[in-house]
Amino acid sequence: MKKIQILGTGCPKCKKLTELSEAAAKELGIEYSLEKVTDINEILNFGVMTTPALAVDGTVKTAGRLPSLDEIKNLLR
Repeated sequence: MKKIQILGTGCPKCKKLTELSEAAAKELGIEYSLEKVTDINEILNFGVMTTPALAVDGTVKTAGRLPSLDEIKNLLR
């Protein structure tokens, strides 16, 4: 099971990243758990300075921008 984490304080881009990540995982047919990390100190512990950020299995894959659905699917594979 993949662990998908959305790092952000709840801004519109963070919400969109959550929607896209769920859609990508469903399209790929993978089992996943989704966690929203909203605590600024926890986000900083990932080394992320700009949100939104996407982490998969504890590794930050993108930060500071909203990736496309296809890009997220590639990151989840």
